[in-house]
Amino acid sequence: MKLARYTIDGHTTIGAVVNDRVIEIATLAPAAPKTIRELLALGPAGRARIAHALETDPKGTPLARVKLEAPIPDAQKYMAIGMNYHDHAEESRKAGVPVPKNQLWFNKQVSCITGPYDPIYKPRVSEKMDYEAEMGVVIGKRCRYVKAEDARSVVGGYFVANDVTARDWQFKSPTFTLGKSFDSHGPIGPWITTDDEITDPHALDMKLWVNGEQRQHASTGGMIYNIWQQIEELSQVMTLEPGDLIATGTCANVGIALGKFLQPGDVVRVEIEKLGHIENRVEAEPSPRAS
Repeated sequence: MKLARYTIDGHTTIGAVVNDRVIEIATLAPAAPKTIRELLALGPAGRARIAHALETDPKGTPLARVKLEAPIPDAQKYMAIGMNYHDHAEESRKAGVPVPKNQLWFNKQVSCITGPYDPIYKPRVSEKMDYEAEMGVVIGKRCRYVKAEDARSVVGGYFVANDVTARDWQFKSPTFTLGKSFDSHGPIGPWITTDDEITDPHALDMKLWVNGEQRQHASTGGMIYNIWQQIEELSQVMTLEPGDLIATGTCANVGIALGKFLQPGDVVRVEIEKLGHIENRVEAEPSPRAS
């Protein structure tokens, strides 16, 4: 099932995407939760009831009529792992950046989350705005101390992400958080594809284009630490909650390696097999509003 959050005629709601249409969850199950985060918390049985109801209502609204929003705008956590693809780690090593011996984690502040087709803003204080195609994972079950062999049981689904990064801010601090957390630098979507639809999340084709020029291309099998190992590591430290987001790393040919940083007017598209695509135009950061 593909779970989307969308706006139509000024009303924002959640629905299930079937082919080129979206069917509002409230019309299928009026008592169902109103957010995808709460819907994931129902677990597989709750999602199965909604999937069964879908079989009775094939109509819905054409996707072309709606605006897709960030599927989970209210995540409590957005964790991301650095240098987790073999080819990206190698290009970093060649650039003089030490390859970590353990999983390297940072958080993207949740205020960076934005929609799959919304603008991403070039900060007025950064000259090195970069892209990173990533597959995202959303937690579907409250958990702690999860073993890698059990980790798939706590996954709610997957999404497409761009871990937009201000490199000059990333490297001026011992932690990556500031460089990873500018407003609008967390586009996600276009929806959440539930885990039952994906046979192997480590065998998906991932690509990124800037202005139609392909910059990144890899299989999600190129991870150094797979998704299950990532969940095991994180859950040793913190309780993971339904709706928590994890960005699982990017592959080679990021902008800093190519000497090509994003500028206003650029259009960045990230596509992952079976998960869909997101596409965001870079715009100059708007002037701050007076408080």
